Amino acid sequence: MKYRQTDRNKELLKGGVISIILISTPFLFYIYKYAPADQTSWDTFIGTLEAGAFSNVQNYMHALFTKITFVILTGLWFLTSNKWWRYAILVPFTMFLFQLSGVISYKVMYMDEYDFWDALPFILPIIFFLAFISHRLSRRKTSSTLDEEANEEIKKMFSDEI
Repeated sequence: MKYRQTDRNKELLKGGVISIILISTPFLFYIYKYAPADQTSWDTFIGTLEAGAFSNVQNYMHALFTKITFVILTGLWFLTSNKWWRYAILVPFTMFLFQLSGVISYKVMYMDEYDFWDALPFILPIIFFLAFISHRLSRRKTSSTLDEEANEEIKKMFSDEI
């Protein structure tokens, strides 16, 4: 009985964290509006943000947080999906990661052009990491389900219920 309560608490916590992330994405998407539109450099408590190839800091923040939002949403979608086609989600995920790397790199002038071969060395470790996490989560869920079924069967065997 205690195991079920702990599992419910873990599921509730996991669902709460996912909900908070999903609820915060619109705020993350529009955070660029707080950046100055007339400066190429902005001093924040985190550090100094440079506009780089963008005309001002607000444009840079808009491009940056748009890509970060889509990376978070597609990554979360991949991790929480249990359908057979979930690996197809990695295609737009890699695209968004490559575009994010273009925004972060000041020397890259072709931010939204998608070149698969340039993105491959940057993206492969992240994809392997996501696939590993996804595999571990699905394996843990399967073993947890089997454990619950075995415990129920043992209880039925030793009880008077048949």
